[in-house]
Amino acid sequence: MDVVIARERELGEIVADEIATLIDARPDAVLGLATGSSPLRIYDAVAQRVRDGELTLARARGFMLDEYVGLPPGHPCRYSTVIDEDFVSRVDFAPGAVRGPDGDAADLTRACADYEDSIREAGGVDLQILGIGTDGHIAFNEPGSSLASRTRVKTLTAQTRTDNARFFGGDIDAVPYHCLTQGLGTIMDARHIMLVATGDAKAEAVAHLVEGPVSARWPATILQHHPRVSVLVDDAAASRLALVDYYRHTQAHRHLVS
Repeated sequence: MDVVIARERELGEIVADEIATLIDARPDAVLGLATGSSPLRIYDAVAQRVRDGELTLARARGFMLDEYVGLPPGHPCRYSTVIDEDFVSRVDFAPGAVRGPDGDAADLTRACADYEDSIREAGGVDLQILGIGTDGHIAFNEPGSSLASRTRVKTLTAQTRTDNARFFGGDIDAVPYHCLTQGLGTIMDARHIMLVATGDAKAEAVAHLVEGPVSARWPATILQHHPRVSVLVDDAAASRLALVDYYRHTQAHRHLVS
């Protein structure tokens, strides 16, 4: 696990560099796309490179991590809407190249299985972008999730609904109780995972992720078993890491492995 500590504005450029390197080597690469506030600087940086003609995603594909159940198409908080506004509409993906789980399906269990199949058929995710929740969840794998889980229906915790209420005008009652989410086992299949976290509120979760025991209580800790994970944090999110001086030392003496 590589831990990189940098200013918040630099984190997006670091991930964008990795995406550009991947696309240069494999123009048809598969990206795993997260929503929320953590990836926004990444999407800004990638979109700028596409506008400048330095990068094209015309042959690339993308898979979203999750989707709410019950929000109608076009709802501003529906993740397919969010990812389109934050990223897809700003770059040059081919039509239909980015897809997410179907939160409107009549048979949600079948929709989850179909989503797993579609990721497999695409050859798997080459680079997965992640954020982390204050309670240690990644995607919508809440505390207590199976560490081997696959895409499935999940019930959101009160903490996650409270955290996400800001996207619903502060109205927690408007936040759905259920979602479809890639499982921890699904996420672990990605060949490279880049997790971004900023701010004091994420410091405890980051400390558990990097230095704590692997536990379903803090789902992100499963990433300790992945062969290629990059954890990118600002000073605030790194503030509870016991080995922070070591991470800074190793960062100063080697580049992020690509």
